[in-house]
Amino acid sequence: MVKQDTLNLLRECDAGVRMGVASIDDVLPYTASEDLKARLNRSKERHERLQNEIEDALSRFGDEGKAPNAFARGMSMVKTKAELTVMPGDSTIASLMTDGCGMGVKSLNKYLNEYTAADEAAKDITKKLIQLEKQLIDEIRDFL
Repeated sequence: MVKQDTLNLLRECDAGVRMGVASIDDVLPYTASEDLKARLNRSKERHERLQNEIEDALSRFGDEGKAPNAFARGMSMVKTKAELTVMPGDSTIASLMTDGCGMGVKSLNKYLNEYTAADEAAKDITKKLIQLEKQLIDEIRDFL
């Protein structure tokens, strides 16, 4: 049970961190403010470092991880492009990213509660990802 819960939790983190990086990549071309762009790039770098840590943990189990849900990823891209077409600007970008981070925090906390038998290392990775999401919300709040 510990191994399966650990794998499941790490897979969800893998999907979540990939979704976060992809979402940042989606909005960067539309970002006007160099300050916002720098904050997003810093967050992307932190997400990619954690992604490497997640991939290392998964590889120790011989697992390749989990891609984000294709439907959720597609809907995220459509929503981003639609909102930025109707209301372009850094405020819209900050709003989209804040909403996405909030959903990520909610999902990750749900998975922590669901996969209670996961080992502490996997739980720590999940908590790091939650903190990264909260940190991004804090860092872009003044662009809302």
